[in-house]
Amino acid sequence: MSDKIDTQEAGDIAVGDDLGLKEVCVASATLHTGKFLTLKQDIVKLPDGKHAGREYVLHPGAVMMIPLFDDGTVLLERQYRYPVGEVMLEFPAGKLDPQEGAQRCGERELREETGYSARRWDYLTRIHPVISYSTEFIDIFLARDLTAGPAQLDEGEFLETFIVPAGQVIDWVRSGRITDVKTIIGAFWLEKVVSGVWGVGEPPQGDVVWLLGSTTNADEINSDQPRRAMSYGFWVQQPTPTK
Repeated sequence: MSDKIDTQEAGDIAVGDDLGLKEVCVASATLHTGKFLTLKQDIVKLPDGKHAGREYVLHPGAVMMIPLFDDGTVLLERQYRYPVGEVMLEFPAGKLDPQEGAQRCGERELREETGYSARRWDYLTRIHPVISYSTEFIDIFLARDLTAGPAQLDEGEFLETFIVPAGQVIDWVRSGRITDVKTIIGAFWLEKVVSGVWGVGEPPQGDVVWLLGSTTNADEINSDQPRRAMSYGFWVQQPTPTK
């Protein structure tokens, strides 16, 4: 028989109970600024009063679309991903441009990468794929009532699109053929929606655009809450490191 360490039951955990876990930024430095990623190094105050270092990547956020046809098939992409050195199977996705809303980003990326446009857009969920070292979030949309058109790939962008039954995507997830985390989550979410178990939702309130260094929602986002700010698709200027 195994012993259980006393922990809170899930039903006992309420909003605000995380005060004893929160880390507060006391100093911040930029290590590298790239084309759209920024590498940061912060000093944070821990709940016990001690200090620790945190390195992480600022990411503007992204949108993934699940293009669903009337016959129950979906559109996937094959694209070489340099960091992992493999051709990956994925649902279409792309990063947010500055001042761009999530659905508008989805409409643009779907048109550019696949040539399709969708008359019906349903928000499904938001995921944080790399919570240990990046501020990246991905909003997932279901795109329906699709109309074909010419793709408009960016210079230097190479990918292929193809159409398969939605069930095939689940099979590829189960077999390990699909390992991209956003596509895995999207496939299972789609299965729940199509079966009627889950409904569709609304995008997070107050998350309209990505703003670099400022926000229109100042009541909720301030320099004392850098992690919370970035989880809502914004980031705020943090204190300059002390010498």
